[in-house]
Amino acid sequence: MSKHHLPRGLDDRARDQNSPKAGEIREKRGDTLVRTLHRDYGQGFAPGVRGDMRLDTLRERTGLSLHQLVKKGPGLKR
Repeated sequence: MSKHHLPRGLDDRARDQNSPKAGEIREKRGDTLVRTLHRDYGQGFAPGVRGDMRLDTLRERTGLSLHQLVKKGPGLKR
């Protein structure tokens, strides 16, 4: 079985190729672990949050989107 790889953008995130979403950054899945986001966005992302927490749980607890969490930076409080 072959894997289909999407082209990467400047921020190394996969981008959709097909219309109507051509060029848009793909949304992270809710089951993405925070440890993966620490690797992608740095240890300053969600400090004090365990790496085995899922993104959907973090969003539920904070009420913030991934974009808002990234912008908020190290000031995130649980």
